[in-house]
Amino acid sequence: MISTAPASTLGVWRNILFASIIVTLLIPSSATGCTNYLVTKGASTDGSTMVSYAADSHIRYGELYFKPRGIWPAGSMITLYDRGTNKPLGQIPQPTETYQVIGFMNEYQVAIGETTFDGISELIDSTAIIDYGSLMFLALQRSKTAREAIKVIAELVEQYGYASTGESFSISDATRFGSWRL
Repeated sequence: MISTAPASTLGVWRNILFASIIVTLLIPSSATGCTNYLVTKGASTDGSTMVSYAADSHIRYGELYFKPRGIWPAGSMITLYDRGTNKPLGQIPQPTETYQVIGFMNEYQVAIGETTFDGISELIDSTAIIDYGSLMFLALQRSKTAREAIKVIAELVEQYGYASTGESFSISDATRFGSWRL
């Protein structure tokens, strides 16, 4: 296609594009956070609460997780893996029943998103066996409300430690919304 724009205009746009690329390459970026969009009851037209979560990761595009509802015999254990490295972290007991999870929402409309803000590396618990990804899935599998999800996360971290840096969890259900930082 031949442009009908004057040569001087094309030159200006070429210079702007070149300058934008250079600036982008020269500015150091340490962004590691994911993206959450949060909508409260008052902001939605039908009174719904919503959490939308995008794992801004070059290795997770297009993944949709599925964890089926389960009934577990006494003594059943679940192995937990680091979300970034897939390294086994440890095992914890399964509850008697777990709920179905698709993506980051369960069958009771409890939804969880997260945004990494990192933290002080000296505070990382090297003996912990639950990372942020495991916390999200465990909370969804074990809770019917946002309030229960927060309680599950708090109890798991208290008992098994926290094997990640700073995270901000956005948790909602059909009627409530909350944000919780760890």
